[in-house]
Amino acid sequence: MGLIASVPIDVVAIDGPAGAGKSTVARRVARTLNFAFLDTGAMYRAVALAALAAGITTGNHRELQHFLASFPLTILPDPAGMRLFIGDREVTDEIRRADMGRAASDYSQSPAVRAFCSARQRELGRQGRLVCEGRDMGTVVFPDARWKFFLTASVEERARRRWTELRESGQPQDAADVESAIRSRDAQDMNRELAPLKPAPDAVIIDTTHLTLNEVADRLLANIQGRGTK
Repeated sequence: MGLIASVPIDVVAIDGPAGAGKSTVARRVARTLNFAFLDTGAMYRAVALAALAAGITTGNHRELQHFLASFPLTILPDPAGMRLFIGDREVTDEIRRADMGRAASDYSQSPAVRAFCSARQRELGRQGRLVCEGRDMGTVVFPDARWKFFLTASVEERARRRWTELRESGQPQDAADVESAIRSRDAQDMNRELAPLKPAPDAVIIDTTHLTLNEVADRLLANIQGRGTK
């Protein structure tokens, strides 16, 4: 007797490296479809922010597991964006600090952290009508997602986008430092043992280097609405 195939769920899973345009594209797709938007990277940033404040290192898996058992993280997904609260304190903007990206990558290598975040993500995914972006959405968290995409771009273009984003948010950095951080993050995400960054076998891969993010969103929407091809 053959295995019974899983039933696809109404989730749009968008994966890819830092600076590929995932968040901007995912928000537009969510607004157009009137789906909720889930920024999974923000969840890891929130965990990193709280764990650092509590003095818990990435290698202390048992203490992290104990800490996360009662971690008061509230996620409010919405087509227009996503808000996060730790207890009563909103951290939506605070987790966007430049140092939180690398910290999130570090903590995401902990099995306890990944199990916590993945479980919360699947919880939200069970409701369907969700657009989520991250690094293992189509491969690990939602292998049964109805639509899977992997966005990529050259390191130089991704660094330029990140540098512009930081400057516009009042966190200017040297362009060379931004590119170095992107390369370091790529190496860490692609070579980690737990849920490494890679496209799902059935994902639509889109190189966004020479596309505007609106053009990328249009390609995803065309595919989702049955007007595009892989």
